[in-house]
Amino acid sequence: MIPHHEVTGDGPPLVLSNSLGATLQMWDPQMKALSEHFRVVRYDTRGHGRSETPPGPYTIDDVGQDVTDLLDDLGLERAHFAGLSLGGMTGMWLGMHAPARLEKLVVLCTSPRMGPPELWADRARLVREQGTEAILDSTFERWFTAGYRAEHPLTDLRRMFAGVDDEGYANCCAIIERMDLTDGLANISAPTLIIAGAQDPSTPPPEHAAVIAGAVPNARLEVLDPGAHLVNVERAGAVNRLMLEHLR
Repeated sequence: MIPHHEVTGDGPPLVLSNSLGATLQMWDPQMKALSEHFRVVRYDTRGHGRSETPPGPYTIDDVGQDVTDLLDDLGLERAHFAGLSLGGMTGMWLGMHAPARLEKLVVLCTSPRMGPPELWADRARLVREQGTEAILDSTFERWFTAGYRAEHPLTDLRRMFAGVDDEGYANCCAIIERMDLTDGLANISAPTLIIAGAQDPSTPPPEHAAVIAGAVPNARLEVLDPGAHLVNVERAGAVNRLMLEHLR
């Protein structure tokens, strides 16, 4: 499946992959800085935004193959890749299963294994029954620190989250419910930057980012403090600087 995508800028190709519950809109804080140096391809993960919602449940193989299909459609043999949360999981899958397609990799606030499985099954069930609105407030408590939420209304991002297809969100929950990439981390050969948020309750750095950094050869870990799960928004300037340093 070729996901909905937008291409901005000129230069070496860089693909951006969104979090569960987000669309390509989440990368708005990066676009000016990155598109000055790269041909930025940002896309909506299946079941999100303007991409299709094929029948589920989905697997990490499905969303990984969507990226290789997108690269093929754009005529790109190789590209840099950056992804946050589910997007970071997709990036790690590419590093393991399609290494010839990757130049450099950036993964943000993500994990190779993010249990417990029943949490994701329960969340999918709740969204199917009551919609994404039912988990909007609790999600934004994980996405942003209390201080950041107090100073920013986040209206557009809340609208983005509420607009995600309920079935698409639930089908993507199944990816995380069943996924375990731990054993393949050592096989990732692309130069890898890991960015984490010190206050991220979804993927606390010691239990998640540090595991990736310890297993991926020559990976570099940067923990931003303060910073929660959507660290690319809350700490946009720092994230942009780190990404440019790594990718250039």
